[in-house]
Amino acid sequence: MGLTYKDAGVDIEAGDALVERIKPLAARTLRPEVLSGVGGFGGLFAIPPGKYREPVLVSGTDGVGTKLKIALAVGKHDTVGIDLVAMSVNDVLTTGAEPLFFLDYLATGRLDVAQATEVVRGIAEGCARAGCTLLGGETAEHPGAHGTEYDLAGFCVGIVERARLLTGRSIRPGDALVGLASSGLHSNGFSLVRRILADARVALDARPPELGGAAVSEVLLEPTRIYVKDVLALLEAVEVKGLAHVTGSGLPGNVPRCLPEGTCAALETRSWPRQPVFDWLQRLGKVADAEMDSTFNMGLGMVAVVAPAAVQPAIALLRGRGVPAWEVGRVEASSGEPTAVVLR
Repeated sequence: MGLTYKDAGVDIEAGDALVERIKPLAARTLRPEVLSGVGGFGGLFAIPPGKYREPVLVSGTDGVGTKLKIALAVGKHDTVGIDLVAMSVNDVLTTGAEPLFFLDYLATGRLDVAQATEVVRGIAEGCARAGCTLLGGETAEHPGAHGTEYDLAGFCVGIVERARLLTGRSIRPGDALVGLASSGLHSNGFSLVRRILADARVALDARPPELGGAAVSEVLLEPTRIYVKDVLALLEAVEVKGLAHVTGSGLPGNVPRCLPEGTCAALETRSWPRQPVFDWLQRLGKVADAEMDSTFNMGLGMVAVVAPAAVQPAIALLRGRGVPAWEVGRVEASSGEPTAVVLR
């Protein structure tokens, strides 16, 4: 008998088995606008009828980065899917859009059905937290390309009424910055994290006292907070002028993305607490403050710009929904491109 595709490293039967396993996971995320199930060539989703006069579709895509290395090292794969969803839906959310559906792409050198099922289980959980449908995806087996590892990418589409798009045009000097707590490192800076741990020879199963007795891997794999339902509620309650998702390049690199020209965000680090993992990593790696600020979220995963009168109602609503929030700074007049400064 001649060579087969399986001999070359691609197991079609394993792929089919994975599809069958993930169908019930995707089913729990279904919205009424879904017109097709998992397994087709394309996912079908109807724009919610009667809800929008001028609907604008908003798209976003992202991955999880080298946080996957931690998951692979400890064999825990049921939370990185939450990270994958979070990175895209939180981006889409900054426009004021409600995420509608999500698609994933998993590439691996050899498909491990049980492992991939756990990954998709996390993706489905992330979609449930965001209120969007897991509409479909792709699993690609690439022998010789990824070894025994895998990589992930995610794609989200949301919708918003054109008149309610958050463009930042109404932001003025004197407006306030409300910071929403992160759940930890989220999914950025892990190449630096891994270098710090390697240089300090800290094992992933270590339980340093600075982390309250938790294992290093547990703290690092804490999934990214999904802000969708809480921020959509905030948008209904107060006027939000702008939103920034704090990802790679930290607060200095992301907050200006929601500001207009001629403004600067001044952030007071003493106005919010941060999780112990940030101080622990900084001390362990002897990392400068500026490097920490431009690499990690430093305890804030989302920043909202509101008028001063809206600060307390916004904070009260978010805290009432279980999201710690604080007034963390203000918008100041500047010149040229928008910027941000982190004050200590």
